[in-house]
Amino acid sequence: MMDTHIVILAAGKGTRMRSSQPKVLHRLAGLPLIAHVLRAAAPLAPRSTTIVIGHGGDRVREALAAWPGLQYAVQEEQLGTAHALQQAESRLAGATGALLVLSGDVPRLSAASLTRLVGHHVASGAAVTVLTAVVDRPYGYGRIVRIDGRLARIVEERDAAPAERAIREINSGIYVFSLDSVFDALRAIDAHNAQGEHYLTDIVAVYRHRGARVETVVVEDAGQIQGINSRSELAEAGTLVRQQKNEELMAAGVTIEDPATTYVDQDVEVGPDTVLHPFVILEGRTTIGRACEIHAGTRIVNSTLADGVTVLNHCLIVDSRVETGASVGPFAHLRGESTLAAGARVGNFVELKKTVLGPGSKAMHHAYLGDATIGAKVNVGAGTITCNYDGERKHPTVIEDHAFIGSDSQLIAPVTVGQGAYVAAGSSITDDVPAGALAIARGRQVNKPDWAAKKASGSKKE
Repeated sequence: MMDTHIVILAAGKGTRMRSSQPKVLHRLAGLPLIAHVLRAAAPLAPRSTTIVIGHGGDRVREALAAWPGLQYAVQEEQLGTAHALQQAESRLAGATGALLVLSGDVPRLSAASLTRLVGHHVASGAAVTVLTAVVDRPYGYGRIVRIDGRLARIVEERDAAPAERAIREINSGIYVFSLDSVFDALRAIDAHNAQGEHYLTDIVAVYRHRGARVETVVVEDAGQIQGINSRSELAEAGTLVRQQKNEELMAAGVTIEDPATTYVDQDVEVGPDTVLHPFVILEGRTTIGRACEIHAGTRIVNSTLADGVTVLNHCLIVDSRVETGASVGPFAHLRGESTLAAGARVGNFVELKKTVLGPGSKAMHHAYLGDATIGAKVNVGAGTITCNYDGERKHPTVIEDHAFIGSDSQLIAPVTVGQGAYVAAGSSITDDVPAGALAIARGRQVNKPDWAAKKASGSKKE
């Protein structure tokens, strides 16, 4: 097999996005645009992948730091797509085979289309193979001009004559070149056009003039080559990508009551027989098990839910884990690597931060549990707070198995409540509570008879 090398053009400013962020870093279904492109190309097993960066290049490097094997070339001045590709020449010195050129803002490309494109290029022995599509509204795209059915040249919208603008076959901006000739051909491209730029599209005419073989591959789904040039196009593409993801989940046995209002990122996994109610948002690397039920208004980010979990309305779960049969909500917040063990329950307006709630334990109303390790079968009463921060450092709270924490209690960390111990309602606990003990830490009640009547009469006597 011929070696395949990839260059992704990602140096454009994306002025129509009206953003200080590089266009290729705008997110679609949980991933930067350029990450979608990299994923589509990954099955080709390229020998090298070069990103041509310019505007915001350092931010692109940072965003892709975890992606293995990338190298970068810098386009200091924006002098056109041909000029951008030339910047990768030094990175490909001595390389042979096929060079696949992609755009970092075309996120819906499929690996199958790229595989077919490269395969045709290699089999035909072409100098360049262009991916094209036929669309009803070709406005804004370069047109494919053919003579006797063969690609003669690509003409950009601004430079096209009226008859050429009527052509419905468009250039995708995706090419495969033979590495042994491409950079020499690039040097023959001039900037005699409306933009005064070195267009990569002009390389077709250069090859034709030299008698080299020029090929095309038509992609059936023109949506695959849609570039993202504005926020409205980003939103449009996002709708289509989410729709495809939802269809895949439903085909795999997931019930989605209202796909139009259900947002599921690309890397999310959902098990069969799980039900997603309207306005559910699943983000990042979230995994939902089998036979779960996620109710309306819930957002789950980078978290894992085991089988049979119920999440009631309007909950937020971030970087946390919920084990089998546990229940969350309504209006609960789990964050900071919190864990609900099997059968545990958190309810109305309960927040967990970096806390483990043990098997069968529950905190059902208006509680904050931070930096806490809570054992099995513990009852945490309404209004309980683990006071974990002293103004400088965070401190842990430990509540052992079968303990009972009365309502409106404050546990001043660091503190441990022993196995089977009780904390009386309204207590502020500053010392450890031994196993099996009852801790009471509150002021003694004093009743003053007839105080209300004396107050009403204006008497100052107690």
